[in-house]
Amino acid sequence: MTVVGAMLPHVVDSDHDRWREHAACRDSDASLFFPAGSTGAAIEQIEAAKAVCATCPVRDDCLRFALETNQDDGVWGGRDEIERRRLRRVWREGNHTARHPVSV
Repeated sequence: MTVVGAMLPHVVDSDHDRWREHAACRDSDASLFFPAGSTGAAIEQIEAAKAVCATCPVRDDCLRFALETNQDDGVWGGRDEIERRRLRRVWREGNHTARHPVSV
């Protein structure tokens, strides 16, 4: 388990989003990471997307970006929509310090 220092709220500076250049998904079809639904065939698609994320050297940066910019849809940093909502809820209910660690 790693810890992501999610800085919520935080303004994302696009100049510091160079992590995308190193993302394992950069050459993948983006639709893999945005399944239609969360049941049936979408479950297999979500697992396939998470498998790509599992090999990614910038997975934590991707998850941080998704949390900081409130990405509601898709798989980001190896987490689906439900998992990211849970992380946000834990953060909101917990200590609201400027730098609150989010367990990944």
